[in-house]
Amino acid sequence: MLAPGHVAADEVKVWATGAYSFSDELGGFHITGASGIGTKDDPLVITEELNSSTPVTLTIRTTKPIQAFGKAGEFANGIMYMRIDVLNNSGQAWVEFQFELQEILNQPSVFGDGLSFDQRNKTPDNIWSSSFADFDRDFEPYDRLLFKNGKVDPLKTARFEFLMTDYTPRWTFYLVQDPRIPTG
Repeated sequence: MLAPGHVAADEVKVWATGAYSFSDELGGFHITGASGIGTKDDPLVITEELNSSTPVTLTIRTTKPIQAFGKAGEFANGIMYMRIDVLNNSGQAWVEFQFELQEILNQPSVFGDGLSFDQRNKTPDNIWSSSFADFDRDFEPYDRLLFKNGKVDPLKTARFEFLMTDYTPRWTFYLVQDPRIPTG
């Protein structure tokens, strides 16, 4: 039994699927599920709940050997088809949603790190959202993917699909998620 006034810390859970693990250890949100191996037919699916409209960071680690272009699920191969389902439990509507990749926490991704939202593909057909009609990608010195022209009301779930590529695979990298609220 807890003493009066004592607050239990939220438990951080690491979710492993495919050749990766996913963690909400940096706080601000909770992962509620993970599945898939990272292929187009069986993407890595991360289910989350965001309790505020502030940026949060998903920590991604390899759990299997790194082998560029190796078989998905058996190797961290640098090609990760992603689907992220995010429950908006912030109490505010989101009018944009941005993802940013970081090889080093709190530092912009640069060209030399090989990490991007499929930067080599000039006309991607694998970027989609259930709640936003359009997207923009920015590269160098950032790797950002901004979903716009839509809305996610409180207690609604938005689905995001995209391809992350890492041609110089690392053991740990980060995906910053930034829900945007109306200004003014």
